[in-house]
Amino acid sequence: MLADGRGGNSGTRYLLPMPHTQPIQLNGEPLTIRMVHQVARLGRVATIGATGRANLLRAREAVNTVAAGNTAVYGINTGFGSLAHVRVPTDQLRQLQHNIVRSHAAGVGNPLPTDVVRGMLFILAASLCRGHSGVRVEVVERILHMLTHDITPVVPEIGSVGASGDLAPLAHAMLSLLGEGDVMVAGKTISAAAALKAANLQPLQLEAKEGLALLNGTHLMTSRAALAFEQIDALRGAAINAAAMSMDACLASHSPLDERIHIARNQPGQITVAAAMRGLLAGSNIPASHKDNDPRVQDPYGLRCAAQVIGAAFDQLDSARLVVERELGAVTDNPLVFVDDSGAFDIVSGGNFHGMPLALAMDQAKIALCHIAGISERRTFWVLSGHDKVNRVKPHLATSPGLESGLMITQYTAAACCNELQSLAHPASVGNVSTCGGIEDYNSFGPTSATQLARSVELCRNVIAIELYVMTQALEAQRPLRSGAGVEAMHALVRARVKPLSGDRSPAPDLAAIIELIA
Repeated sequence: MLADGRGGNSGTRYLLPMPHTQPIQLNGEPLTIRMVHQVARLGRVATIGATGRANLLRAREAVNTVAAGNTAVYGINTGFGSLAHVRVPTDQLRQLQHNIVRSHAAGVGNPLPTDVVRGMLFILAASLCRGHSGVRVEVVERILHMLTHDITPVVPEIGSVGASGDLAPLAHAMLSLLGEGDVMVAGKTISAAAALKAANLQPLQLEAKEGLALLNGTHLMTSRAALAFEQIDALRGAAINAAAMSMDACLASHSPLDERIHIARNQPGQITVAAAMRGLLAGSNIPASHKDNDPRVQDPYGLRCAAQVIGAAFDQLDSARLVVERELGAVTDNPLVFVDDSGAFDIVSGGNFHGMPLALAMDQAKIALCHIAGISERRTFWVLSGHDKVNRVKPHLATSPGLESGLMITQYTAAACCNELQSLAHPASVGNVSTCGGIEDYNSFGPTSATQLARSVELCRNVIAIELYVMTQALEAQRPLRSGAGVEAMHALVRARVKPLSGDRSPAPDLAAIIELIA
């Protein structure tokens, strides 16, 4: 883990619950990004709390009343989507709910990562416990049983348009409740029927509204977004550390970090990043070594404007993160059940399943990551290029330039990552394809944004790892001079994993070690 960042991993599964950690009680309160990380990646257990149980029972009673009556209510005794005008007889309501799960499991592509599916199940369970969906307690208990016992449904990645809820992915996940489809147990794919039998459980029989409630919602998008932002926390710290190290590795002036400059701009992210960089560089004796007779008037933007660019990106990430945090306290089902203290209730149709808030936030985050990586690659290019004749660094950091290529190709790799980031930064949410006979006529395509965001985090991490790798080597060209204590601590962290370059060797294993350090 790097300074100023919080750790996350790439989806490793832990079969045992987190030791010495209390279960998360689901009582209707908002989840946190850290909770999603702990359950999805670290195996923390979640249970239904007393308030959550009361919420479930109260809403279920309302649904039972409607199901036994004669009034048509969407999703309880009608068809779905453009078939909502079809009334379904009372004796077929159970079949209606089973049918929606089976028919909507129409996904294609590679399976979703297990941590994403676990996060999706956890977020779904928490939403149901807020008491506006009307499912039975035993439905939520079965979802939590899968999490606790590390039974993960196999869910194809592609199929949700991010508006009517993440229908296809959630349908594939919910098939396992019926004893259908496949699941992962202890790293092996088996049938859901076999997994239930091994656990001495019977397939769940869904009742009125339950199939729809399990499929409606932004839970896939929210899971991917929450897990991405957990990793972005660590990435942000790495980006600041890399930028600070670059300042001294490139013999850049520290004057662009002057606090007065950033206060005059009045942008909070910029002020924060500049302060963090000053702190990491505090005590450096490198600036004094080139204070006099330095022919350079100003440094390239990659160095001089690092706080402005990274800070602006951080502000956008903070805004996007806030949307995700709000969604972790949301109910995104349709219709919703509202019961007052007297027991009177309304069941109201709406559109909370629409993923546009998340889609826009994730598109915004992709653009921010593109700039964090882009300016990092520019600093790597600058120090390797040999254009700066003052910085005491040999071209490409080669021991014997010409005979050796040094770290030349690491910049190529960073450039390749940046090119892909630039492609991914195109917002998925700006395009629309109508579905369901035109009734669902404007979709968010947030799941595409979510998939792209996960990849963008990975690529941005790679670029920052390359900068840390290159600048750790470049800083040694300034010895015996020392940078600030924070930068030197980062240098030591890298050097604990990667040996100095003494001749050409494959950088790939070194980069893998630094990427793991950031993650």
